[in-house]
Amino acid sequence: MKTIITYGTFDLFHYGHVRLFKRLKALGDKLIVAVSTDEFNAMKGKAAFFSYFQRAEIVEACKYVDMVVPETHWNQKAKDICKYDVSIFGMGDDWKGEFDELSILCEVIYLDRTGEISTTEIKSNLAHPKTGASNDPSTNRSVSTKKINK
Repeated sequence: MKTIITYGTFDLFHYGHVRLFKRLKALGDKLIVAVSTDEFNAMKGKAAFFSYFQRAEIVEACKYVDMVVPETHWNQKAKDICKYDVSIFGMGDDWKGEFDELSILCEVIYLDRTGEISTTEIKSNLAHPKTGASNDPSTNRSVSTKKINK
């Protein structure tokens, strides 16, 4: 059995997260997602909109995710790899090179991010809305929806 693990806050869950999980799951049999706890995020100077338990529930509901575990500190990754017999450690390429030392324990991969979406950008857009909303979904602004009559 090939087990894959990834880590993150996964706040304001969006299609970029889904695509990451889908691509990671396609690499093996079991996908474990370690979700950063509120306390760990505070140590990193971050604050999530949703609590750890809410984020874990959302991530766990994704069909590509087999198991959710809490991420409580930076140094747990090597222990988790051994504990869960992980074959592949995968992260978005914004972390490229940051976890290469784990390659002595398993394969380390960095996947291309979904370029047009990020939680940071969503939070920024919510805090400072742009005027002149567009109907173009690639702009990450308001998208009009029409009722489809069947």
